[in-house]
Amino acid sequence: MNTHIKTTAVTLTPAISEYINRHIAKIEHLFNADDSVKCDIELAKTTNHHQKGDIFRAEIHIVGHKQNIFAAADRQDLLVAIDEAFSDTLFSMTSRRKKVIALARHGGAKVKAMVRGLWPFGTSEDL
Repeated sequence: MNTHIKTTAVTLTPAISEYINRHIAKIEHLFNADDSVKCDIELAKTTNHHQKGDIFRAEIHIVGHKQNIFAAADRQDLLVAIDEAFSDTLFSMTSRRKKVIALARHGGAKVKAMVRGLWPFGTSEDL
């Protein structure tokens, strides 16, 4: 996975970089180490004059392997924003996978019903 980290009004320390890399490792195994997948991460401080509130933003955009996933989170702490953005990304990826599996099972059940003659297009005697 090709990863690009962009920061706006925030310094990227080695601790934050290591924190992001641990989260990326969780997502990377779902893509089976595919190098065509692109992951863009943006960390930003949305305002410089506020001291309280949701001033940190983390955005994750993953493109590739028939997926286009975007997640963003605004929080008071940068690490909490990173956690939430990555958890939203994992949720999107797993829910899409579950939908694909459910559709395949549903289609297989319809084919089986057609073969048995239970489908409304006709029975086996009509063939």
